[in-house]
Amino acid sequence: MKSGGMDAPRLFWRENAPLVLGSGSPARRILLEACAIPVRVLKPDTDEASLAATLISVNATPKHIAQRLALAKSEAVAKLAPDDLILTADQTLDHQGMLLMKPGSIEQARAQLQRLRGGPHDLHAAAVLRRGDTLLWSGVASARLVMRDFSDAFLSEYVEAVGPALLETVGGYQMEALGAHLFAEVSGQHAAILGLPLMEVLEALRNIGALAR
Repeated sequence: MKSGGMDAPRLFWRENAPLVLGSGSPARRILLEACAIPVRVLKPDTDEASLAATLISVNATPKHIAQRLALAKSEAVAKLAPDDLILTADQTLDHQGMLLMKPGSIEQARAQLQRLRGGPHDLHAAAVLRRGDTLLWSGVASARLVMRDFSDAFLSEYVEAVGPALLETVGGYQMEALGAHLFAEVSGQHAAILGLPLMEVLEALRNIGALAR
């Protein structure tokens, strides 16, 4: 498929312009383009860590934080593309009710994987659709993952093999790549694990007339 899902622009997509994706995530873009949705990427300038810290201070849940971050990103992107249909998203990792963020270093990633090893955690993928000042839809999907009790030796090999890519996701893993070796059990929507509640987004796009019904 060509970039932007333009092989079949009118078979499904009903908008005159591409969907503005307010995210730098390659996985989200690939998911949308695989559905023949033309995409223009426009990354928001949002201080996610600061907003998350504020929300944690008022006891917001990881799921709610994902929703609030997705909303904040949509507001930022709308200032840059006020006339376009915008999709923004965020993903949080919920470990026993506590929020885990993207690790800031390889050693932090290793420590986070040690913490998650041998038990379950949840991923919450939230998304928002808006045009200008109008919020059209927001939603969230969750998945539960059970990490196997791998050895310290395996962890060291994994960290060395993945390298800096460990810092690109909230869990320090990529399920579509070597991260699959970390898990014993996965339940929930696969796209949500990759950072997008895809089924919910597609239905919302149909409901607002952007996709064929």
